[in-house]
Amino acid sequence: MTPQSHSTRAPAPEDVKAQLRTSIRKARLHRSERRNEELAQSLRDLALEDPAIAPAQCVSVYASRPHEPGTLPLICALHDRGVKVLIPRLGDGLQRGWSLYQGAEDLVERAPGRPPEPSGEFLPADAIQEAEALVVPALAVDAEGTRLGQGGGWYDRALEQVRDGVPIIAFTFAAEFRGPGELRLPREQHDVPVHRVITPQGTTSLPA
Repeated sequence: MTPQSHSTRAPAPEDVKAQLRTSIRKARLHRSERRNEELAQSLRDLALEDPAIAPAQCVSVYASRPHEPGTLPLICALHDRGVKVLIPRLGDGLQRGWSLYQGAEDLVERAPGRPPEPSGEFLPADAIQEAEALVVPALAVDAEGTRLGQGGGWYDRALEQVRDGVPIIAFTFAAEFRGPGELRLPREQHDVPVHRVITPQGTTSLPA
């Protein structure tokens, strides 16, 4: 009898990413709202000390959803400093763009499952060129700067508009950062690497 052959082909990167997203999202659900608020304050304090964010007059920050690394404390602190805070915004026909943060009461979920958005003037995609630093969401980051996003590709497309040399900083939880010597995340051609990762436990510069 001919021995049955077994496929040794590695899974496609998109399949690996999908499995990782599922497991990380499930793990995030176990954190309480109070714990998430505490971690968000730690992220704020570390981000405000970042050498790119501290002197900036315009910073782009994602508006976090429940169970994501929280950004509202950072957004409020930057706003109180007089910093322009650009937040992602969807326009007509899912057009990618931005709006300036004007206050916590203006930041609301405008469609189920979508991140909160400001209601001010819709700014086109190239408005991100004003930003001096960007804080982006991540489900995971590795030591090479590879970021695992939510899967929609929104940020990978938006980051194409960022000026050269502007640091891209990912927020994630400590267990979701794969440091040196740990298994790398799959990276595809369209994946834009990040320059630093901030977890509630500290900041790590990456060779992006």
